[in-house]
Amino acid sequence: MKKNILFLTLAFISISSFSQIKDSATREIKLQGAVNFRDLGGYQTVNGKQVKRGVIYRAAALNNLTPNDLQKIDDLEVKYYFDFRGPFEVATAPDKMTSNIIRISLPSGSENIGDSNYQKNLQNMLKTDSFMSHFYTDLSPFKLRYQPLFDSLLNFKGNRNLVFHCTAGKDRTGIAAALILYALGVDKETIYDDYEATNYYRRNENIKAAYGMQLMYKVDKQIATNMLDANRNYIKSTFNQIEKDFGSIDNYLSKIMGVNEQKIKLLRKYYTK
Repeated sequence: MKKNILFLTLAFISISSFSQIKDSATREIKLQGAVNFRDLGGYQTVNGKQVKRGVIYRAAALNNLTPNDLQKIDDLEVKYYFDFRGPFEVATAPDKMTSNIIRISLPSGSENIGDSNYQKNLQNMLKTDSFMSHFYTDLSPFKLRYQPLFDSLLNFKGNRNLVFHCTAGKDRTGIAAALILYALGVDKETIYDDYEATNYYRRNENIKAAYGMQLMYKVDKQIATNMLDANRNYIKSTFNQIEKDFGSIDNYLSKIMGVNEQKIKLLRKYYTK
């Protein structure tokens, strides 16, 4: 009975999120050994342009890719992949990308995710809520994690296809996608929708993961749901914290990420049309 309730809860979240994304299905790269692998392109910008398709991708774990998956990624002409996971995650689930795709590790702020201390937080509702809130509003690891990604986007000039990922493709990947889309001129509500779409792409995996967390770690159903849910309030809290601390997201991108007005124009030149 509990499992059925959990299924319905997550399914409702997934469907309601997905319905807000126009032509989301055309962004998904369907793979046998990975989920939540999707094109960041296709979104309209506030100045009437569109983010280019087939250049920037976001994804979840890439440790179970099949030979067919690798061929499909090769066909996408992906040349670089950015890995936001910490040492524990990488050691327990190493990526299975082909050797001709260059890996760039950006683990700042992910050092303890998945270890025993992290798992203890799963067993306490208050700690879990505090953890999620802290994760999305603690800006201190963002510079080390995301500035190299922005630098690479500028250096590649739109001529090098890339993918960035973490484990679920939700939190660290979601923040990266949000900052990139904002820099490219996509409106906030669309950015929040893109973030929430993870609930759709991970609907089956989230059900399994939540049930597994209940069995293995004896966590409450609501804790499991909170941890796995791509709640738009999470990514909103990131933007709100940035605006509180820096006055605007534009100021933050300029002062912290080194993406000033001139570089914003270059990014939009390279990655929108």
